[in-house]
Amino acid sequence: MNKVKFFSVSVFFCLSLFSENINAYDEEGIVENYANIAFAVYEDSLLEALKLQKEVRRLINKPSEEQLTKTKQAWIASRIPYSQTEVFRFGNKLVDDWEGKVNAWPLDEGLIDYIIDAPESAGNAFATANAIANEQIELSGVSLSLKKLNVETVSSLHSVGDIETNVSTGYHAIEFLLWGQDLNGTKHGSGERSYKDFDRKNCTNGNCFRRGRFLLAVTDLLVKDLTWMTKQWQRSEKGEKFLFVHGKDTDTFSVGTARHQLEDMTESEALAAIVIGMGSLTFGELAGERIKLGLLLYDPEEEQDCFSDNTHNSHFNNVVGVRNIYTGAYKRINGDIVSGASLSQWLASTNKKQSMELSLKLEQTIETAKLIVDKAEIDNVHYDQLLDKDNVEGHALLQKMVDKLLSLTVSLSSMAKTLELEHVAFEGSDSLDNDKESDFFK
Repeated sequence: MNKVKFFSVSVFFCLSLFSENINAYDEEGIVENYANIAFAVYEDSLLEALKLQKEVRRLINKPSEEQLTKTKQAWIASRIPYSQTEVFRFGNKLVDDWEGKVNAWPLDEGLIDYIIDAPESAGNAFATANAIANEQIELSGVSLSLKKLNVETVSSLHSVGDIETNVSTGYHAIEFLLWGQDLNGTKHGSGERSYKDFDRKNCTNGNCFRRGRFLLAVTDLLVKDLTWMTKQWQRSEKGEKFLFVHGKDTDTFSVGTARHQLEDMTESEALAAIVIGMGSLTFGELAGERIKLGLLLYDPEEEQDCFSDNTHNSHFNNVVGVRNIYTGAYKRINGDIVSGASLSQWLASTNKKQSMELSLKLEQTIETAKLIVDKAEIDNVHYDQLLDKDNVEGHALLQKMVDKLLSLTVSLSSMAKTLELEHVAFEGSDSLDNDKESDFFK
């Protein structure tokens, strides 16, 4: 069997959903284009994180309501490209092992800062540790010195005690520090942290200097982690290294590891990994853990972007990420298009009817996700409000989204069979046990 080898020169071309030139693909080119898109979308995530970093510094240096709003807007903008990267997670162990550093949720936010009416967190002694208020933490046989809040100490808190909800790094730790707790349950409203929580001269809730240091450290760490992942998808020779320097923080990264791992696979193995990433996101992760579980529990704590009420956008961009890979085209934040050989072209050349059906299901799923976005952005009814136990209309909309994702996943599985890809199995979720079509994947 052939090994995947990437071209030394990228060839990009315009791609429509139903391309007339259905034979203009090759299996090697599909894998190469997948890696090109990965590099581009992670680089865009890094660029947006750098913008967020600038706004965070401005907020800490000169706190104001206006600057807090700008920083929040930068965080929301940073989620757009990142949410489109999640399609790379499940098919690539390197990405999946790393993802918890930047996107872990839910989190016991009392590990980081003050909270009101602490929710129950069974078995987690660190759930109210409040690292910002305490320079030393001694709990459950763990001793942590937090006198200096920097990249190293913030990292040491992450998953402390081997508890997944002890999250101190990544997007959602930053989100909590910017918005604060959302105490509205399934009623309207997000977190309402005051900019004065960062104002050392007019400090509210104490520890404003340390809160700013924690926010800066976790944002710096996000930039570093996204730099690392971007470098993993960069074209390189094996063994190439990159020196990361940020202030006193220096580190040496390997370059191109994710690409090299695909190169070492057969074409069939690499293509199977791509489809596994798509189907595992649409099925077990998005339909199951991110939507159905919260719907079953009527629990806003199961909302991903729960402090900011930005979940509708993150879910929408998750599905856009799947479309990017199927069509082989990604629109960058600067408007440039990265495109090339695609699964949609390959499937169309094999079974045009099936290709059109999958494309239609994908667009219907995106349209349903857009309905949830519009509910939030136009009707001002956000995701957590849809979870209210008495919101029958909201439940129906979320269940419709689950149904569309399940139907799309069935088509992705069928595509794998048509293209004769072996060992394609999607990650599931216990919350989907009673949903129609879920038996298809068991």
